[in-house]
Amino acid sequence: MDDLPVGRGVVIPGHELTVRTSRASGPGGQGVNTTDSRVELRWDVAGSTVLDDAQRARLRERLGPRLTADGVLILHAEEHRSQHRNRDAARARLRDLVTDALVPPRPRRPTRRTRASVERRLDAKRRRGDRKRERGTGGRAGAED
Repeated sequence: MDDLPVGRGVVIPGHELTVRTSRASGPGGQGVNTTDSRVELRWDVAGSTVLDDAQRARLRERLGPRLTADGVLILHAEEHRSQHRNRDAARARLRDLVTDALVPPRPRRPTRRTRASVERRLDAKRRRGDRKRERGTGGRAGAED
C-alpha cells in the first residue's frame, strides 16, 4: 500500500496501514452479495514509528474515543459500491482526522472586560435589587401606608 501524507510533516508508511474487506450492506444490486466492497482501515497509533511522543500524546487525547484499548484507529468505509473507491474514502478520512488532530491548540489569550460591560452588569444588578426591594415584606405591596 502507498504511503499516506497527512500534513505537519507526517507521512504514514504504507506498511503501518492494514486493510480488510468484507461485504457491505446497502445498495448494490446483485453484486452486493458477492463483492467485498466494505473497507476497514487500521492504523496502530501507539506503535507508529513516524510519530514523536508529543504527536502521539496529542493523537491519543484528540482521538481518544475512536481508539481501541491498544491504541489502534479503525475506520470503516462502505458508502461506495466499489472497493477501490471505499479504500480511497477511508484513506482520505484517516488523513483528515490525523491532520486535524495534530494541529496544536491555540493558547488562550486572557482578555479584560470592557468598562461598558462592567457598568451594564452592575446597572442590571442594581435594577434587579431595586425591583426586589420595591416588593416589600410579607408579600403585600404598599403595606407601609
